[in-house]
Amino acid sequence: MEIAQSLEPWNKGKLIGQKPPLKLKDIWAIRIHLQLGKRVRDLAMFNLAIDSKLRGCDLVNLRVRDVAHGNQMLTRAMVIQRKTQKPVQFELMEETRNTVAAWITKANLKSEQYLFPSRLQNSPHVSTRQYAWIVHRWVAAIGLDSTAYGTHTMRRTKATLNLPANQKFAGSATVAWTLKVGKHRAVLGY
Repeated sequence: MEIAQSLEPWNKGKLIGQKPPLKLKDIWAIRIHLQLGKRVRDLAMFNLAIDSKLRGCDLVNLRVRDVAHGNQMLTRAMVIQRKTQKPVQFELMEETRNTVAAWITKANLKSEQYLFPSRLQNSPHVSTRQYAWIVHRWVAAIGLDSTAYGTHTMRRTKATLNLPANQKFAGSATVAWTLKVGKHRAVLGY
């Protein structure tokens, strides 16, 4: 009895390696696309993903109380990361605060609710898989190859050259890991 072996590698034709960060022009193209389409939730999610640098699982698990107290948006927020169980702090830029506040108002969200609730009955918030699909949609909408970008793209986009600060900001365990993940990235800020 002969066993047929596939000589083709499992990753043939697939992109491998790190997903690149978005360029500043791509960030603005996505923002404009979302604004013109009146995609309030997506714009809030996009801006928050860029500012927070949170992993997808942490971003979709955010609650309104994590970024706002009453009607007041926080300038800094802190969450416990799911992967590391360590706190990570991030700053919310003015544009992000405005878009998130607009989303909270439009969706009529309360403090204890998830910031990005799911429309599905059996899921309390947008899943990480749904978030990945949303990111691919944003990237494809501005004419980029969506297979080259993913949720980690959002995490890597707003890197700084201040390695200890970036390490703490991203919740990386070591400066060496921060260097590996964010090698040669420029400050994007907006």
